[in-house]
This record gives sequence, C-alpha cells and structure tokens, in this order.
Amino acid sequence: MQILTTIDDFRTARANARATGSLGLVPTMGHLHDGHLELVRHASAANGTVAVSIFVNPTQFGPDEDMLTYPRDVERDRVLLEEVGCDLLFYPPVEEMYPTGGVDIQVVPGKLAAVLEGVSRPGHFRGVATVVAKLFNIVQPERAYFGQKDGQQLVVIRQMVRDLDFPVEIVAVPTVREPDGLAMSSRNTYLSPDERSAATVLYRALMRAQELHLDGEHDAEVLRAAMSDVLASEPLAAVDYVSVADPETLEELVLVDSQAMVSLAVRIGGTRLIDNVLLA
Repeated sequence: MQILTTIDDFRTARANARATGSLGLVPTMGHLHDGHLELVRHASAANGTVAVSIFVNPTQFGPDEDMLTYPRDVERDRVLLEEVGCDLLFYPPVEEMYPTGGVDIQVVPGKLAAVLEGVSRPGHFRGVATVVAKLFNIVQPERAYFGQKDGQQLVVIRQMVRDLDFPVEIVAVPTVREPDGLAMSSRNTYLSPDERSAATVLYRALMRAQELHLDGEHDAEVLRAAMSDVLASEPLAAVDYVSVADPETLEELVLVDSQAMVSLAVRIGGTRLIDNVLLA
C-alpha cells in the first residue's frame, strides 16, 4: 500500500494505477472501524485499485464541535487498511488541502442540506460537499463508497454529483452495527460504559418504527411518536430530532406509502449520535 500526503504525489500514483482498471474511493476522517473497512471491502470487490482518504476536514466542523478532539490513530488505520486490500492511502495535512487556510469558492448545497443535520449543524454540509468535490477532482474515481449511516450526507452527495456532472458512481453500503444494534461510529469511543449502554436506545427506537410499519402502520406521525416514546424511556438521551422523510427529497412525510428514511439524532451525555433505517 502506498501512502501519499500531497496532491501531486497522489496524482502520479493514480496515473500508474490506471493500468489495473477502475478506481474506487472511500473518503474517511480516519480512526477506522469495521464500518469503514466494509466500505473498503466493497470497493476492492468492484475495482482494480482502491484509494482511501483520511482527512479530518476542518470546514465541516462548527465552532463548538469536536474538531480538535476528534479521534485520530493513523498508524492503526494503516495496518487495518493493508489487511483489507487498500492500494493507495491519501493522508494529506490541512495545509495541502487548504493552502490558504480555507477556500473562497465552495460547494453550497441547497435545501437538502437545510433540514435535519443542517438545522443543528449549519454549514456542515457546505464543508462536506466542498471537500468531497475536491477529493473527486484529486482522485478521479469511477466509484465512491459511503455508509448508509450518514443517510442525509448520501442524499446531498448524490445530488451534488448530479448537479455538477461528476462522472462518479455513488455506492451506498449498509450500516454496520455492533451486536446490540448500535451503529459503528468513531464517536462511540467518547461514550462512558453507562452511556454506551444507553446509546442502544437509538437502534431500539428505529426498530420500533420499523416494526410498526411492517405491521401495516403508514401514518408517519405515529411512527415519529413511537420513536419519541422509546427515546423518552432513556434518561441519558437528549433528542435533537426524529424524522420520517422521503429518502430522496428529505421532506417530512404524512403517509409512508412507498419508501421512507426514518432517522434520528440523539445526544448521549456529551456525544451526539445519528442513525437511520430505510422503510420500503
């Protein structure tokens, strides 16, 4: 596995890798868990070369968020990536991606970024869309792999690809979960043992909505209320939002008569967690 820290070096390696066929990209912020590794496995199965980026992107963090304390362990990440077949690791410093300290011209997402996470984290998806656009230009992959856990991010990136005509196929990979249902996340390391136990309430709330829907419930407000009831049973849970929305427009639904993305954001202690499931 090659480790590249500059854009020029990555472009040279990319050109050499083209002889192996298609290139798949897995963008990450590092501190990898099995959810990330599953993305790499999917990319390895479908492409001749797999590139993984590790970059804790400052432009997607708000002023009161955990940019400085976000977990980092690149040596551990390197070992894990070699085990699952990564070919190119792009690990640039901030000054390589933002040589002037920022960017004057940014990708500004529209209404898809103004709801759910966009309400609590204004500017977040502007930072995400901008850095992903930069990575697409640097890496030039045929395919890019994202986890379904960040459901709204997936919707925003797919729309960006359509609107800006990136020749990239966006591949969604199902959420990887712990045995008790908690979605794998780098932020899970922030949780104390009591908080870790409490965090399973997110999955239980989503499963309650899914069970009701499978039993024939189509009223979206009933599903929201059921999730809220489950969350209210956990004293350590502070709810940000519960949502039953169209999986493409993210508009809140009145009736679930086709597909829906059921999602929530909950703070457990000082850690904010998100999760979602798709209803069909």
